[in-house]
Amino acid sequence: MNIYVGSLDFKVKEQQLEQAFAAYGDVTSVRIITDKVTRRSKGFAFVEMANDDDARAAIEGLHGATIGNRQVIVNESRPKSN
Repeated sequence: MNIYVGSLDFKVKEQQLEQAFAAYGDVTSVRIITDKVTRRSKGFAFVEMANDDDARAAIEGLHGATIGNRQVIVNESRPKSN
């Protein structure tokens, strides 16, 4: 399952996100979205987890948690709409 992580501290690294989500199960990938020009974080990321039940547990456990210096918003990722 793909998970959206928003309101992310701009200084958080992919490894920190992976560690937070790994407490709930197997993390397949972590991708912090960056600006193409400045390479600076845009403040959100996507985390892919192998097991849907683990992903739901991570969403429940980490929504509103502090990662870095900010409380994050964690939801199931939705397809991009036009």
